[in-house]
Amino acid sequence: MSWEDFYRRRDTIAAVLHAAERSPDGSLPFTEVGAGQVFRDERELLLAMHYHWMQVMTGQLRAELGRPDDGDRPAGEDGYDPADGVARAWRRAAEEHAALRAVLDANLERYPDVGTAALQREQRVLAVTAGLAEPDEAPAEAARVGAAFLALTRHGATHGAARSERSKGQVLRMFARSA
Repeated sequence: MSWEDFYRRRDTIAAVLHAAERSPDGSLPFTEVGAGQVFRDERELLLAMHYHWMQVMTGQLRAELGRPDDGDRPAGEDGYDPADGVARAWRRAAEEHAALRAVLDANLERYPDVGTAALQREQRVLAVTAGLAEPDEAPAEAARVGAAFLALTRHGATHGAARSERSKGQVLRMFARSA
C-alpha cells in the first residue's frame, strides 16, 4: 500500500464516521461517502474500521496500564486491579469514539466472516490484558472469557452497576474460573 492509498483509506474512514455520527442506528454509509472507490466492499471497510478500533482501544489500554511509574507492580498491590483498568480503558475508548463503536456494533454481525474473527481478537486482547486469560491459552477459551468480560464492562458502563467490597476484577476472575 502506498502512502497515497493509506491517506485515502484514512480519509474515507473519517468520512464514514462523520456520516455515521448523524445516524443513530449505526448504519454503514458505504455508498454515501464513495467508499467503493477505496475499499472493495463493506467487509473490507469494516475490517479496516475494526483495525482502527483496535489501535484506539490498545492505545487506551497502554495509557491506563502502562504508566512508567507502575514499574513491576503486581496485580492487587495498593488496591489496583488490572481488570478494572482494562474496563475503564475500553469504556473511555468507546466513549471517545462512539461513532466508530456504533458502526462496528451495528454491522459486524451482518458480516460474520469479518465480525466473528475481529470480535474474538478484541475479546482475547481484553481477557489477556485484564489478567483473566494467559497469552498462551487456547484462543477460543481466551475469547470466551473476553466475551464475558466485555459484556460485564458494557453493562457496567450503561447501567452504573453498584460495586461491592470486592473489585469487579476479583468477581470477573471468579466468574472466568467457574465457567
